[in-house]
Amino acid sequence: MKTLVKVIGKSGQVSFGKEHAGRQVLIEEVGPGEWRVRTATVIPDSEKWLYTSDMAQSLERALVWDRRNPPKETNLATLRKEMSNERSARRSSRKTGS
Repeated sequence: MKTLVKVIGKSGQVSFGKEHAGRQVLIEEVGPGEWRVRTATVIPDSEKWLYTSDMAQSLERALVWDRRNPPKETNLATLRKEMSNERSARRSSRKTGS
């Protein structure tokens, strides 16, 4: 274990060095004058839903689908024609009310 002596500055800050700049840390007051500092990844409340077991299962299903359905080259002329046919079919169904 490495021990360092640091001085708490007038503004109450302690520097851990530039190599740690931008890291999030947990600071636990273990006892009077004793703190434990640990690096941490903090998840905002608005993003916690992304880390639920439901989302992990959904992501796993998506990854399985992706492995089973590799990308294919698209024939743009055929795609345009199919899209045009679909638009025509929708217009026709609106006119006939079906």
